[in-house]
Amino acid sequence: MSVLRQNANFKWLMRGSVIALLGDQMTMIALPWLVLKLTGDTLALGLVIALMSIPRAVFILIGGALVDRYSPKRVFMLSKLANAVLLALLTLLVLCADSTRTVALSDTLSLTIALTSHMTLQLIYLLALGIGLAQAFGMPSATSIMPLAIPPEQLQAANGVMMGLRQVSMLVGPLLAAGLLAISGDKNSGAVSNAGGLALAFGIDCASYLISAWTLSRVKLNAPQQAEAPQSVLRSVGEGLRMVWNDLPLRLCLSYWGIVSLLIGGAMQVAIPVLAADLHGASTLGVLMAAHGAGTLLGMGIAAKFGAQLRFASFGVMILLVDGVAGLLVAPLGLVQAAWQAAVLMLTLGLLAGYMQINVFTWIQRRVPPRMMGRAMSIFMFIFMGLAPLSAASAGWLLTLVSLSQLFIGGGIILVMFALLAYVFTPMRSIVSITA
Repeated sequence: MSVLRQNANFKWLMRGSVIALLGDQMTMIALPWLVLKLTGDTLALGLVIALMSIPRAVFILIGGALVDRYSPKRVFMLSKLANAVLLALLTLLVLCADSTRTVALSDTLSLTIALTSHMTLQLIYLLALGIGLAQAFGMPSATSIMPLAIPPEQLQAANGVMMGLRQVSMLVGPLLAAGLLAISGDKNSGAVSNAGGLALAFGIDCASYLISAWTLSRVKLNAPQQAEAPQSVLRSVGEGLRMVWNDLPLRLCLSYWGIVSLLIGGAMQVAIPVLAADLHGASTLGVLMAAHGAGTLLGMGIAAKFGAQLRFASFGVMILLVDGVAGLLVAPLGLVQAAWQAAVLMLTLGLLAGYMQINVFTWIQRRVPPRMMGRAMSIFMFIFMGLAPLSAASAGWLLTLVSLSQLFIGGGIILVMFALLAYVFTPMRSIVSITA
């Protein structure tokens, strides 16, 4: 770890990551709040979230192909600048919309304001779509740049620090954003209250992208990436899919994770809030998510610092064993009678998830050739972004037929049995770690 702290590339990447992650949390809190204050309509809120999420899932494979064609640094830089422009427009939109409302003096002007509110919502839809598209290119480039900037022997520790920072930002960032909105909120009444605070939140996120783009410009790739021969984007995506298919260990792992995401991943997104509601409501949900986040952060820290010393089995066996233990922890979630019991289980699940996230990312980064890294990472992320929502929708429907405890018990049993079947009937148990 001390050697990693002396790496100039890592220090620039880390600084930019901290700034951008905290800025992102501002928008994640401010944008839903803006939509709700503007419309009071949960359907509009859901549409904004969908407009950010669906393009990200659909276009992430194309983003990975472009990363491999033009280098992760170049694509990452352009995605940051695109996000900065979109957030600057969102900041101006909030300020202008609020300014228009403050001059309402008559019924005629009130009609104008109503139309402006509608136009404001339409523009928010367009900007949300643009942010989702930018993330489709930013996410694979962000995960692909690390192997070209950091020596292979330092990847495990670097991934641990970066993912740990992301987890910390998810705990701290929302509190900072909420505090900013509370302190900077306007006292004026109107369709959009706290307009000043909202504009400031978007403005801070815009500035964070500009600053992190500057820190990225300071990163020097250790091994310049060889440009690909020109070909269509779809053919490039197909080449990435063929690479994954022809690499048996990679194919096995991605197929396994895809099935687990479809069967379990999205279901947890639905079941945990329902569990919290049964145990006392929104405050309990916050406790459960905080417990899972703290466990994830702890697991990432353990993997970053002691990863090599804690390898007690092959990489494939570790995946299956951890999933088996996770299944045993998921099953009793629906039977708990107190929030602290659920929090302990969520803390332990988070610890396992955080530990394996670092190991999985490092394994992929060491296994995949640099020229294919963008596509490999985009396929990996597509599995969770594309399949988890389907799983969540199915879980919501399933809860109309079975009880919450039955869903948790069934999900835990499925995860244990699937891990056991993969161990017995597939070569996953023979997959080994790739060391530097």
